[in-house]
Amino acid sequence: MSFLFHVFVYQPIYNLLIFVYNIIPDFGVAIIFSTIVVKFFLIPLSKKQIESQKKMQELQPKIKEIQIKYKKDKEKQSRAMMELYKESKTNPFSGCLPMIVQLIFLIAIYRVLFNISTAGLVVNQSDLYSFVANPGQINKMFLSLVDLAAAIDFSNITIQSMPHIILVVLAAAAQFIQTKMLMNKSPIKTNKNEEPDFSEIMTKQMLFLGPLLTLFIGIKFPAGLALYWLVSTLFMVIQQVYMEVRAKKTDSLKVNS
Repeated sequence: MSFLFHVFVYQPIYNLLIFVYNIIPDFGVAIIFSTIVVKFFLIPLSKKQIESQKKMQELQPKIKEIQIKYKKDKEKQSRAMMELYKESKTNPFSGCLPMIVQLIFLIAIYRVLFNISTAGLVVNQSDLYSFVANPGQINKMFLSLVDLAAAIDFSNITIQSMPHIILVVLAAAAQFIQTKMLMNKSPIKTNKNEEPDFSEIMTKQMLFLGPLLTLFIGIKFPAGLALYWLVSTLFMVIQQVYMEVRAKKTDSLKVNS
């Protein structure tokens, strides 16, 4: 499995990063461009994930009704839920596979950045394809401001640390916006006496857990990963906006026809 991961995921990303760096000798620009290429490659999967999450949000009112109606009969509740998913042609787990695939690519990006950093920013010739030139030692600075190979050292915060901190905060903010966009804009009103809905609680928690996780990763790991996360999340935000605009246009055309 590790061999397949290395050959089909790690090595292509590694070579793409070095290939771009050879053209534009800025490691940050190489990360940005490589991230965009990877995200374009993953568009079908991320599109499916977004659609799945949106559908689940749209079904929340009906799910809530079923939970209330069959509150004391979990078996009937489960059957009704399955029937609802069947009628709406929705699979509650359909968003899992795209998420797993994107996680694999995230791990690959991290390993690429980590391995380059720990190797003293020297490219591993054995991982390069024959048509990708070895640039030798890589300049770890992004726009001469951010050290992409370093993590934030809170015991020694200096003015040089600020670009990295700003980068991490921006990544967390982008994650918050992206998660917020996926949430139901018309929250379900429930009676105070009713038990809190688990899915609603989880959705609200994810709104803050995502950005907090981003902050942790951005602080704990090299800035290059935070840059990847920021660009990746912004790409997802743009994709979601595009999909929503397109969906509204499609709906308006259906109404007018």
